[in-house]
Amino acid sequence: MKNARGAVIYVGKAAVLRNRLRSYFGSPAGLDRKTRRMVSELADYEYIVTDTEAEALILENTLIKRHRPYFNVRLKDDKTYPYLKVDLAEEFPRVYITRGVHQDGARYFGPFASAGSVRQSMDLVKKLFPYRSCTKKITGTDPRPCLEYYINRCVGPCAGLASREEYADVVQHVILFLEGNTELVTGQLRGKMAEAADQLEFERAAALRDQVAAIQKFEEERTVKVDSPRMTDLDVIALAMAANETWVEIFFVRRGKLIGRDHFFMDGPQDDEPGEVIAQFVQQFYATALEVPPTILVQHDPPDDDAPRRNGAVRIMRPQRGENRKLMQVVAENAAEGLAQHRVKWLNRSDAIQGALAELEEELSLPALPRRMECYDISHIQGSNLVGSMVVFDSGKPLSRDYRRFKIKAVEGVDDYASMKEMLTRRFKRLVSAWGVIPDLVIIDGGKGHLSAAQEVMLHLGLQHIPLCSLAKENEELFVPHTPESIVLPRDSQALYLMQRIRDEAHRFAISFHRNLRSKGSLKSPIDMVTGIGPKRKRMLLRRFGSLQGIREASIEDIATVPGLTRSLAVRLKQTI
Repeated sequence: MKNARGAVIYVGKAAVLRNRLRSYFGSPAGLDRKTRRMVSELADYEYIVTDTEAEALILENTLIKRHRPYFNVRLKDDKTYPYLKVDLAEEFPRVYITRGVHQDGARYFGPFASAGSVRQSMDLVKKLFPYRSCTKKITGTDPRPCLEYYINRCVGPCAGLASREEYADVVQHVILFLEGNTELVTGQLRGKMAEAADQLEFERAAALRDQVAAIQKFEEERTVKVDSPRMTDLDVIALAMAANETWVEIFFVRRGKLIGRDHFFMDGPQDDEPGEVIAQFVQQFYATALEVPPTILVQHDPPDDDAPRRNGAVRIMRPQRGENRKLMQVVAENAAEGLAQHRVKWLNRSDAIQGALAELEEELSLPALPRRMECYDISHIQGSNLVGSMVVFDSGKPLSRDYRRFKIKAVEGVDDYASMKEMLTRRFKRLVSAWGVIPDLVIIDGGKGHLSAAQEVMLHLGLQHIPLCSLAKENEELFVPHTPESIVLPRDSQALYLMQRIRDEAHRFAISFHRNLRSKGSLKSPIDMVTGIGPKRKRMLLRRFGSLQGIREASIEDIATVPGLTRSLAVRLKQTI
């Protein structure tokens, strides 16, 4: 599909073209937001007929990479991803990084998300297995080996210290390890260790022992939480979505154990459903993957069956219960944590922060750069334990020493607006005397109603000169006083990124306070509700009667005999419990 300028804005596939196109031009009320926007820009389209659905999948992926259409969800920086290559055509094979896969008899492992992740895997393999990393021609006649031989990182074929067959065993262990078959590797190494000990080659046996221990240590670290009672091969995919990008986490489980993990970024419209993003990732990632397991677990159901095919059917399923469900939760937590850490790293870039602050100054018509920003949020569950939070960012970075929590005291029931008024009144009524600093921008987590409540407080306190705005989560819209229309920042806006980070931090801080209050409340005893009975008298009562039930069964006269308790206090206690 193309816009009026001829630019490709969307690439899709369909078994029945007529039905797919008709779905775009029905009633606008039946279309999602993304489709309405796409149709509004659509000026022309063309189509290509393929012989099979598999060909259509490959062609769709190729065209998305070539044209990078705005309305397609796609892998970010979807260049050719790196692989590990074991070149078996060499007499003494090496392990190295490549970006091309060829039918040349070599073994390839990947793809990896970045050069950094493939180098990390390569460094790990190099620490565990002593294959050569040099590029010299191996003759076996060198007068002495290099330093790697003496630190047990190479078996020294260059100096004739390892035959071709012995070196081939090392390479075979590398391949088995990358395939996830560590049990076979350690079993073979133990056999060689015993053989070396029998032949009194104790230094060689010790080196093999250390190698086995290193492999076992790595195996223990990577199988935490995901060891499965069944020897299954599967990939597990979960995601965490932000306004302008999505972090996709993938765990590779082989023979019931985690052999690796990676993450990818997806670009595309925010309006896409999680299932659509999952479907696009599966399609694009496995189009270049060398191995597809028989089962792919996904966090959200794809809208249709786009399962990749490799020598048999592949099942794509969303786990509902059991061990697979627990594993999915682990992967989802890693995705959320990865995206959060990515955003924190972004905040440490001074150029990005300055750009975000300058953009906010312009978009909100602020009198100066918003160096100090304060964000306020209200939290409750079914009206209980109403709390508020205030977080502070200075020059785009969290200033945790100025964070504050507010326990809402004067509001009955669920009333976010009244709760916001109480919190802001307590914060700003002693603005200078108690706090000593005036914010450059006050951010309210909420929509127009929350902004109006905050504006009322500022007017009442004579602080209308302090810039004020609210951020509504549903469509990520900004509202400012005296302007009925919302301000919608671009999805890739650095200013929006910063505002979301501040809003999310205020929400996290409020939720943590709310949970603390709930946990404290759940630990309270009815005895604590009686005025005049503190911790010491409570201990005396429990020591005398053994439990709360024992106190309930005791008479007023018996309770009054406890040291420190009077008859009137005993009567109040019996009435309370």
